[in-house]
Amino acid sequence: MTQASITALPLARWYVISLRPSGGHAALRRAASAQGAGLIALSPWRIEMSSDAASRAALEIALSADVVIATSPSAVCAAKALRPLQARCGQRFVAVGAGTAAALRRAGIGDVDTPARMDSEGVLALPALQAVRGQDIGLLTAPGGRDRIEPVLHQRGARVLRADVYRRVPIALSKRGVHALLQLDKPAVLALSSGEAFVRVLAALPEDAVILLRRGLVTAASDRLAGLARAHGFEHVAIAKSARPRDLMEAVLVFTSPLGRR
Repeated sequence: MTQASITALPLARWYVISLRPSGGHAALRRAASAQGAGLIALSPWRIEMSSDAASRAALEIALSADVVIATSPSAVCAAKALRPLQARCGQRFVAVGAGTAAALRRAGIGDVDTPARMDSEGVLALPALQAVRGQDIGLLTAPGGRDRIEPVLHQRGARVLRADVYRRVPIALSKRGVHALLQLDKPAVLALSSGEAFVRVLAALPEDAVILLRRGLVTAASDRLAGLARAHGFEHVAIAKSARPRDLMEAVLVFTSPLGRR
């Protein structure tokens, strides 16, 4: 691609701020680059798989349930690393989002339920998770994160068989990333797909960097995350169809188009 073609792209000279885990920025970087934007990585944590005996035992129990919910691609990858995944006859697998569903299919689960609204509320609205009193439901997840699913299922009378198959290990923000943000004199868009990551990064950034971020745009993966951004002082918020990088970038294009700003 020539320099002229790059500068003609919709988000040429923009920067996307990524809060993905350390080493997990590649897909968002590609999606940003496809629109001409650069990327600044501000990882608040790294992903660490749980491979101890207790985690393996919890996974076996979770996978014995008739319904198994995977909350993220990382949860699927961690579970697959511990043991092969294979659906029993009549067993249903549920993915919170399209990325998680794709990870399950790559792991060998052919039939995956995915809600139209790709977040915890969407999963909890699925017909299969309404009348669950007395049922066992497996949950492949990590400490923190999507904490709404488990308590709501308990309220509905289900027994949740939770397997924390990975964990998020907090790390210091990249000095290079923070410096790049502070020196930024171009339009910026914060890609928001994790409320926990968002709050952690805001708390770790210097105040002048937070002020700079608030001047830009947020592309949020759900209504809930959009509300969280507004509650933290962000006025310009686009809502994406999902947390997939392509959808996050598509929401930016719609928001910044003449029709999108009406």
